[in-house]
Amino acid sequence: MHATVDGSILLFSTLLIIGVITTKFSSRVGVPSLVFFIAVGMLLSQFIYYDSIFLTQLFGIMALIVILFEGGMQTKWTQVKKVIVPSVTLATVGVLITAGIIGVLARYILDLSWLEGLLFGAIVGSTDAAAIFAVLGSKNIRTKLTSTLEAESGTNDPMAIFLTVTLIALIQDPNSSFLSLIVGFLWQMGAGLLMGWLLGKLSVWMINKINLDSSGLYPVLSMALAVLTYSLTTLIQGSGLLAVYIMAVTVGNADLTYRHSIFRFNEGFAWMMQILMFILLGLLVFPDQLVSVIWQGLGLSLLLMLVARPIGVFASMIFMKYDFKEMTFLSWAGLRGAVPIVLATYPMIAGIENSQLIFNVVFFVVLTSALVQGSTVSFLASKLGLLSRKKAAAPHTLELVSIGKTNSEIIEIDVEEDSAVVGQEIQQVTLPDKTLITAIVRQNDIITPKGQTTIQEGDILYVLLPKYLRAQVKTQFNRKETPEQTEQD
Repeated sequence: MHATVDGSILLFSTLLIIGVITTKFSSRVGVPSLVFFIAVGMLLSQFIYYDSIFLTQLFGIMALIVILFEGGMQTKWTQVKKVIVPSVTLATVGVLITAGIIGVLARYILDLSWLEGLLFGAIVGSTDAAAIFAVLGSKNIRTKLTSTLEAESGTNDPMAIFLTVTLIALIQDPNSSFLSLIVGFLWQMGAGLLMGWLLGKLSVWMINKINLDSSGLYPVLSMALAVLTYSLTTLIQGSGLLAVYIMAVTVGNADLTYRHSIFRFNEGFAWMMQILMFILLGLLVFPDQLVSVIWQGLGLSLLLMLVARPIGVFASMIFMKYDFKEMTFLSWAGLRGAVPIVLATYPMIAGIENSQLIFNVVFFVVLTSALVQGSTVSFLASKLGLLSRKKAAAPHTLELVSIGKTNSEIIEIDVEEDSAVVGQEIQQVTLPDKTLITAIVRQNDIITPKGQTTIQEGDILYVLLPKYLRAQVKTQFNRKETPEQTEQD
């Protein structure tokens, strides 16, 4: 027994170390890290026998909660609200069109029944938040496009889950009521949106009002609230994953105490869950099983990337304010990842006849999508002229770390182009009492602020202040420059 427990702990630590190292390697060769995580799992499947579909589904959903929460926390609502209509259209109409086209093709290529073919299409029809956040996180692609893709991937899970569950129900009982299924979908979407917003507001209030003895407990509290959001929403038959994303966006865009402690914890935890999830998913597939479906999988993968997804994007966004280059990029950047593989476990648990075949081909499609599309996203954006100026990244090492009972904190302020303080010396900026600019990050340099230091566009200011002045100081620095000020200057 001790040998088994100790061996499992050794394996766990080894997998994490391998995952971290492969992440560094993947960034150098330009291939998404999830490809390497899956490869590690497939390699280990030759030595470790693992076939627990239920455990994989459970861990996969938990990992998706963590990843969606981290991604939603990083999402800026001011950017997303500008693209919310096209994002939701892609997440619903786009997914439906893509799933329908690839489902029809799968029916003939895999020799499935009509419902099984459409089930395959439903499983691979949506983009994946984990893959999108991982691939686009470090790229300097136009904010409009990254925001569209991130919002789409965060909100298209309800459609994919609805289509998957509906088609499984129809396969098991062809007499199921379409009306009840449609009403169920609308309820899932509505309940997910409402619960996500309400629990997001409650989470912000709780995090800011509770007075914990250690700052390290705030990230734990925020993650627990995210899991609670998923659980409560699913209990009332709503979309738990959509609720988590909406809750995370609400929390991430609020005025939050110990903000960076929460962000850094979530980032590390999301990476750990992503590493383990993809390795675990890789353990479920044996390479010889993939070899047996290589031609069908390659054909469907190419048709998904080059036909079904582009048609879904162009058809659903024909009246949106996106030009041909932008829609071409959105078509290519619709990465598949963990969600399709987790959804592929649903028909296996339900005992659908060709579920193993569907799982293996879905796995192949995800692998090729991540490998081909994920490694060429930045290249395509460059060729299409869709890159933007790269912003300086904050080091996030200057946050005040202390017990929760302190009355002061350090906040981070990004100085925008049209901020009223741009061009002013620090001594010209009237700050409230007990407020001090402690550091300025300019590009990759940390500048010690002095009275004569001029604030420039793109600066990242670290300001020490009492907690109750947080909103006031942020408003002061975010105040836009008026035309009268411009004329005076």
